[in-house]
Amino acid sequence: MLGELLDNVRQRHPLIHNITNYVTVNDCANILLACGASPIMADDLGEVEEITALCAGLNINIGTLNARTIPAMLAAGKKANQLGHPAVLDPVGAGASRLRTDTALRLLDQVRFAVIRGNISEIKTLALGGGSTQGVDADLGDAVTEDSLEEAVRFAKGFARKTGAVIAITGAIDIVADGERAFCIFNGHPMMSRVTGTGCQLSAMTAAYITANPDRLLEAAAAAVCAMGVCGQLAHQRLGELDGNSTYRNDIIDAVYHLNGETLEQKANYQIF
Repeated sequence: MLGELLDNVRQRHPLIHNITNYVTVNDCANILLACGASPIMADDLGEVEEITALCAGLNINIGTLNARTIPAMLAAGKKANQLGHPAVLDPVGAGASRLRTDTALRLLDQVRFAVIRGNISEIKTLALGGGSTQGVDADLGDAVTEDSLEEAVRFAKGFARKTGAVIAITGAIDIVADGERAFCIFNGHPMMSRVTGTGCQLSAMTAAYITANPDRLLEAAAAAVCAMGVCGQLAHQRLGELDGNSTYRNDIIDAVYHLNGETLEQKANYQIF
């Protein structure tokens, strides 16, 4: 099943509009090219609606917010809704500042998102209408563990029902849920947290997967999360004694480039609840 979803991305080459942060914009573009999609990065209010109309999917990431890009995000999101294009929201750092929290909640109120992807603290902030995070990292007290997994699954399903979006909570254990089912995913490697932007890359790649598989949003989002985790594992296996997080970053992108449906099927480690 997951392999077919990956194959659809490579066959359909979806064009994805990204309004993302300047820390990881290049990596997001490269991860889209590696998985078989194509990126456009445009964040000026004067053109975002036109660019959104040219593309098949939209990825909005609030990682480096400013007063200029917030109206552009809202305009692009509304245009995507008008055209029936799937949109992903990555509420980076929601809870860390009032601006981030208010902007994420405003986007959630005015734009219909197909997928909302973030760490557990960011997603809790959206669900509760406020909260706190450690910058762009999840609070340790929020971390999803085997002991808290059932509670986290219930939370994700409930928020999915409330928003109508697939909720993807990523961390040591990933949860991808709609209102009825949840994929609990056990792929990945701890070193991925030492590379800036793996979450941003995943949101971009998720936009490609759901755009190429619009009738299977839950499965497509889960396939993207599994693919990123599997590639994190494969890339780590390639590291030499003197390699560090810079090499690891490039190896992850290379692993995404070479990933095929058969390997994804074999190495994806998940349970459905």
